Amino acid sequence: MELACMFSINSYVKGKKHMEEVQKMVDYARNLLDKQMDPLEKIELIDAIQRLGLEYHFEREIKHSLKSLYESAATGWPEYDDLHSTALRFRIFRQHHYYEVPQDVFQKFIDETGNFRATLTDDVKGLLSLFEASFHGFKGEDIMDKAEAFSVEHLKEKKRLITSPSLAREVEHALDMPILWRPNRLEARWFMGAYEEQPDMNRTLLNLAKFDYNIVQSVHREEYGRLERWWTELGLGKMTFSRDNLVEHYLWTAFMVFDPKYKDLREMTTKVIAMITLIDDIYDSLGTLEELELLTRLIDRWDVNGIDELPPNIATCFIALYNVTNGIGFWAMITRGINVIPYIRKTWSDQCMAYLKEAKWCHKDSMPTLKEYLNNAVRSVGGFLALQCCFFITSDNLTEDTLNYMAEIPRIVRCSSLLIRLNNDLAPLSVGLAEGDKLNSLECFMNETGASEEEARKHIKYLVRETWKTLNKDIFDDNCRFSGPFVTACLNLARASHWIYRYGDGHGIRSEEAKEHLISALVDPVPIMQLGLN
Repeated sequence: MELACMFSINSYVKGKKHMEEVQKMVDYARNLLDKQMDPLEKIELIDAIQRLGLEYHFEREIKHSLKSLYESAATGWPEYDDLHSTALRFRIFRQHHYYEVPQDVFQKFIDETGNFRATLTDDVKGLLSLFEASFHGFKGEDIMDKAEAFSVEHLKEKKRLITSPSLAREVEHALDMPILWRPNRLEARWFMGAYEEQPDMNRTLLNLAKFDYNIVQSVHREEYGRLERWWTELGLGKMTFSRDNLVEHYLWTAFMVFDPKYKDLREMTTKVIAMITLIDDIYDSLGTLEELELLTRLIDRWDVNGIDELPPNIATCFIALYNVTNGIGFWAMITRGINVIPYIRKTWSDQCMAYLKEAKWCHKDSMPTLKEYLNNAVRSVGGFLALQCCFFITSDNLTEDTLNYMAEIPRIVRCSSLLIRLNNDLAPLSVGLAEGDKLNSLECFMNETGASEEEARKHIKYLVRETWKTLNKDIFDDNCRFSGPFVTACLNLARASHWIYRYGDGHGIRSEEAKEHLISALVDPVPIMQLGLN
């Protein structure tokens, strides 16, 4: 059965029936977070709640707990902390971007040669925590760079020697992709199985995670059903030149913001992403250069009166874009009392200018430098359009000042968009260039430097790591200007690109293994064997 069909059926009807039981479990977890306990026990509890996908229920309690833990450590990082507890605290504090813990907390694990001590290599749990912590480093933090290299080397060495099956699976999972880069929903589904095998597992938390996951999943299925009807009525799925991948379009938004209360965000952003794909395909494979230049001018002027000069299929797409944009503008005016249409229009104008520049490069058989290509790609990849829509909905203070600030593409948004482009370009060439796709950063770098494909891939992977370091730092710098949900959305969009481009081109999930993961995560409810509290 097609993924779209499976996504549309199979609703989780038990959600309402068990809501009272779920509320009892929520209250239990809230009391547990407020309870006094050993600092390591508390930080491990917070980590488990986050990885189980429950953090959004307990933001106040987690923030209060971390504030207390941070203040108690402010007089000095406890010397008795082992590698695991030090690395876990470091990761959780940085993850919450309220507490900029210095890399020097790892100094006590460094020997006289400036490297991590050889005696740490047998501490697999500590190495695993160090590995995950290392991905929260900033540019210029050499200790964190060494932490990644050291933990990767020795986890790979020890992987076959680990006697605990659950720990071995966690190590394999981490080396495949760090937590920081994983979409929350997919990680939560995987971690439920891993957490269940832990000897100190809390059955109530696990049951709560399963119920909550199924309820959220049911909400997402209902949303997708409405979007599917909209897409069918629109009729653009019949356009033979464009990709008809509404499931993947919705997937981006569900990965970006999964909280049930943001249904308007997911529905509007899915429509925006559908328009991005549609217009992108016009510039990639349909229009002549003259038609593309005309379309760009009309979008810049936001002029539907000139569509008679366009071929009917391109004119139809412009009208669809016009209507989707005005629909978002109407929502913003009704709910937020501000006119956002001029900002969306400007973004679409810039987006199409970037598309046109790429089209001209291809038509003229011209290869830009990597820097030129990436500077343009920050616009053309479409991440800013998706995040702009998210900003309208999640911002606590939507004013002309904040809208103008957002229009400048702050670095946190730029980094998220750049990661989408870089991860797309790291997809196998058979997914992209071999099918006649547009320019790729690998080709630009190879043409510019004479590097081999292997060398180019190594360089682009380096850029991915460096971009994440910048993004990690920018979370702290931009926190005062952006709401927590928007910051999380920027991170989640980057995370989505790591997973989606690993298995497809971003608009079509091609791997059967990936489809199984998606069906497990987004379609099939989690089995629940036991109800109630511990």
